[in-house]
Amino acid sequence: MRYPIAIEPGDETHSFGVVVPDLPGCFSAADSGVDEAIENAKEAISLWIESALEEGENIPAPSKIEALRQNPEFSGWVWAIAEVDPAMLDDRVERVNITLPRRVLVRLDDHARASGQTRSGYIAHLAIMA
Repeated sequence: MRYPIAIEPGDETHSFGVVVPDLPGCFSAADSGVDEAIENAKEAISLWIESALEEGENIPAPSKIEALRQNPEFSGWVWAIAEVDPAMLDDRVERVNITLPRRVLVRLDDHARASGQTRSGYIAHLAIMA
């Protein structure tokens, strides 16, 4: 997915501000310039989407930059695109096969059981929290 981002130019004493107009409350910043602003926006978008999915909310589709540029709130801002992996939006369950030493598998199962989760649920939880 390619989300337009608005970047408020910074300088030597002010950070670059970043807003993702299509995702309410999704924002970021960067100290070193536009390239860092775009990378930080990608992370902010990923976290916003992850949070929205956990809350059962819909993920807005990206708008066209031309439509967003009409908003006077962003006058003088730089526009760019932050691309995120569309697989982030896919909640379909997929069966996978992993190989682990038995000693690791025993520990994994012990931790999963102690947290009241299945092995798969525990692995998913760890991945989301990382």
